[in-house]
Amino acid sequence: MAKTVTGIVSSNKSDKTIVVTARSRKTHPLYKKQYTVSKKVMAHDEKNEAKLGDKVLISETRPISKHKHYTLTKVLNQAVIRHEEAVVTEKTLATKKKVEALAEKETTGEPK
Repeated sequence: MAKTVTGIVSSNKSDKTIVVTARSRKTHPLYKKQYTVSKKVMAHDEKNEAKLGDKVLISETRPISKHKHYTLTKVLNQAVIRHEEAVVTEKTLATKKKVEALAEKETTGEPK
């Protein structure tokens, strides 16, 4: 039976590859204090469906490359907040120019 790991996607920048951070809690044998251990695992994502911050289930498979020994089984939860690149419109450019003009006016006392 293949080993399965649940973790959070920490990188999806490579094509068809994701990096999953798997966290587990362990107890120190002498001091009985619990601590968190994290391990990063590279996994194969054939359809590039996992995004940054998603909770995923990956399973062990034959070696796909030097570092990839897991494949994406399924995306359990999608990330709530994702960083989206801002779309620059004419309105945002006009607002930016007004702010720059006001800043210039304050520093010199008069506009350019």
